[in-house]
Amino acid sequence: MNSAGSGWGNGLLGVIIFSGSLPATRVAVGGFSALFLTSARAVIAALIGAGVLFVIRQARPQRGDLASLAIVSVGVVVGFPLLTALALQHITSAHSIVFIGLLPLSTAVFAVLRGGERPRPLFWLFAVLGSATVAGFALSGDGSASLKGDLLMVAAIVLCGLGYAEGAALSRRLGGWQVISWALVLSLPVMLPLAVFTMPASLANITGTAWGGLFYVSLFSMLIGFIFWYRGLALGGIAAVGQLQLLQPFFGLTLAATLLGEPVSAAMMVVTLGVVACVAGAKRFSN
Repeated sequence: MNSAGSGWGNGLLGVIIFSGSLPATRVAVGGFSALFLTSARAVIAALIGAGVLFVIRQARPQRGDLASLAIVSVGVVVGFPLLTALALQHITSAHSIVFIGLLPLSTAVFAVLRGGERPRPLFWLFAVLGSATVAGFALSGDGSASLKGDLLMVAAIVLCGLGYAEGAALSRRLGGWQVISWALVLSLPVMLPLAVFTMPASLANITGTAWGGLFYVSLFSMLIGFIFWYRGLALGGIAAVGQLQLLQPFFGLTLAATLLGEPVSAAMMVVTLGVVACVAGAKRFSN
């Protein structure tokens, strides 16, 4: 019970931190290209993670862990940040946040495929209903929709779910912060040259807001959030705790409205409420 409670608590902290990711990315792509933003945030987080690993002399992962770490890197270090940054060039952060409603289903599917979990049949009913609600919203068109942006967000969600489930399973052996730190270090030989190559020709015109967005996604979204998130998934169950991601639209829409002044339509709120109701049902039958 204590382990499960700790898992839900850590998971909630991770979700709160991740809620600022899309609004921060939306702000950052106003000053940086999607490729530079993706690579720069990975490099900054990797250098911090590598420093911590070195200072405490953390043992290196085993050779058999490298494939899993590579999957984590592709999913959450490269795939999700890059695809969301590209998507946010076509849609608002408020619109993109609703797609987070697909993350619990994506995470749960990969929890079965990669984590060996077996939720009950009714879990899948509620999970699919929640996803169908989100898909219906995206297809209906709320004035800020874009087919290209929507497809990029769907691809980002698939890769993110894979990275979450793979990292959570690996965290049971290595620890949450160790998994994301090693995954970042593994990506450094690729991301560092990419950051140098895609760096803006001049930094003089980059606004403080764009720098703030880069700082947030580098430190919080790319590193600190995963420390809590992977620990929560490992302790409380990937499929079960993964349902907390349905709270993220509430937090994210609030940030998009208050900090960015983006419109939050009634349809967005109805969809968010409907998806959260589905997640409550999914949680009840998660194991």
